[in-house]
Amino acid sequence: MRDVLRVPAGERVDLRRFDPRATPAGPTGKAAGVAATAALAERLGSLQERLYAASTAGSRHRVLLVLQGMDTSGKGGTVKHVIGQFNPSGCRIRAFKAPTPEEHSHPFLWRVTQALPQPGEIGIFDRSHYEDVLIARVRELVPRSVIGRRYGQINRFEEALADDGVTIVKVFLHIGYEEQRKRLLERLDDPDKHWKFSQGDIDERGVWPAYQEAYEKALERCSTDAAPWFVVPSDRKWYRNWAISTLLLEHLEAIGPQYPKGEFDVEECRARLIAT
Repeated sequence: MRDVLRVPAGERVDLRRFDPRATPAGPTGKAAGVAATAALAERLGSLQERLYAASTAGSRHRVLLVLQGMDTSGKGGTVKHVIGQFNPSGCRIRAFKAPTPEEHSHPFLWRVTQALPQPGEIGIFDRSHYEDVLIARVRELVPRSVIGRRYGQINRFEEALADDGVTIVKVFLHIGYEEQRKRLLERLDDPDKHWKFSQGDIDERGVWPAYQEAYEKALERCSTDAAPWFVVPSDRKWYRNWAISTLLLEHLEAIGPQYPKGEFDVEECRARLIAT
């Protein structure tokens, strides 16, 4: 899946060429997709345990899953259905909202740095430092020249993380315009989901083309060998969950974490324990 969904470094991105309802390399249908995702849970859990175990022996490997996408694209759903397959004690989840006054007083990468996973952990960002080249660009919160410099700052930041043992999996949840309307209407139709609805969601739809352009720029400028972007079609929730689970599995397998060997004499310890 890494090769299928990856945004090649340096290539121009036109999101109109990506079908948000597509299921590239995926199972044939929802039932098969749900079953295939569930079947990955044991392997993912085993790799997570080995990742954490290796950190107790000094390994600095960890994983950072970055989730970006328009409202209703499934960031929260991914955390629930995909990350729910892991042991929560080994996960560090952070949802980024509008910057606080304290965060505003620091460089834009500061708040992200505070939330990074520790060695052995799997970190999940629901939104991320990319908000500072997305909404900041669309809403013109800073000069365009500042936005231009931020792409380079992000690339250097992510390269440094990769050099320090962080495997970065950046996922753009690609949802269609009509599908978003459908999901927002479903929230309005269900009183139990009104808490998830914001009138600002309607305002953001009014600048949908500007957001698509902002995402294209971010994907173009910041898909690197150290931290590539992956475009996951997200109109079909079952496919989204399967694709991201598979991406995480492939990246964890590439790390290849191993249980550390015990630095003690097993038979001696066995004999001492039996004697107690």
